[in-house]
Amino acid sequence: MSRVLLTGGTGFIAAHVLDVLLERGHSVVSTVRSSQKGQTILDNHKSVPKDKLSYVVVEDIAQLGAFDKAVQSDPPFDVVIHTASPFHFNVTDTKKDMLDPAVMGTTGVLKSIKEHAPTVKRVVITSSFAAILNPSLGTRPGYTYSERDWNPITEEEAIQNSANAYRASKTFAEKASWDFLEKEKPNFTIATMNPPLVLGPIVHYLQNLDNLNTSNQRIAAIMTGKAKEEIPPTGTFIWTDVRDLALAHVKSAELPEAANKRFFVTAGYFSNEEIADIIRDNYPKLKDQVPVKGTKGGEYPTEGLYKYDNSRTKEVLGLHFRSLNESIIDTVKSLQAVGG
Repeated sequence: MSRVLLTGGTGFIAAHVLDVLLERGHSVVSTVRSSQKGQTILDNHKSVPKDKLSYVVVEDIAQLGAFDKAVQSDPPFDVVIHTASPFHFNVTDTKKDMLDPAVMGTTGVLKSIKEHAPTVKRVVITSSFAAILNPSLGTRPGYTYSERDWNPITEEEAIQNSANAYRASKTFAEKASWDFLEKEKPNFTIATMNPPLVLGPIVHYLQNLDNLNTSNQRIAAIMTGKAKEEIPPTGTFIWTDVRDLALAHVKSAELPEAANKRFFVTAGYFSNEEIADIIRDNYPKLKDQVPVKGTKGGEYPTEGLYKYDNSRTKEVLGLHFRSLNESIIDTVKSLQAVGG
């Protein structure tokens, strides 16, 4: 079993990664922004012994040398899973507030590992489908996206709007990690996770309806009556369940054959209209809130849609994806548990 540093441990994805790591017998140190957040993790894993779970505070991951102390451990780390991304308060300067911190957060942790944690052999990085997709080409009917694709976004395009800035931050950060590998030739290999929209149950001790991850906000809106008149546009038409994505992170840390590969972690297609159908069919008590069958909006594009190739994730990592039905049912249940 490995000793793992998990960055950004209170994030939506990281909280599930933590549970998978513990289930599979690994010992974990989680980075958090404050001792209070670290204590919250410990309080909700009371049965886990201290040598299996602890935390270290890293207040700002974009600071120079932010991870220098965090990567040092006794016993030393074998693996780092980097899910943390910089915290955006008020973005006034896209390059300074969003793009630079994203790149520095990723290259910073890699530099710290190279200089202070020579025992680390694998680094898993949470990237995104945003680093694969070329949004300027629209829905691209007939084209198949895979790990070979890169978003060609430029810095000039990145500063045009917030959607571009987000996609660019993911693309530039991931590219910087591959550049680091090529130029610095560290002791470790890397694997990147490139999921599209991430749905799935929330971790109750970290999230509520007020601070939901962006992807799950659409489910909350549909189940609480905010989409009764019109279902919002789907936007990204492929998805994955957070529990499958968490397992993909952990298997990428465990398997030698995952070294130096990108993984396009997607279960397939979905639409907001389908989410509404699943909630209506499985939660009759919510029928007054959920849009009636045939409510306009949330459908697939009439012109068709790109294809996806997730064969590497299934073959190398041995992943079996949950169905949309299971994911939505479980997510609604988890949202109801916190007052949804």
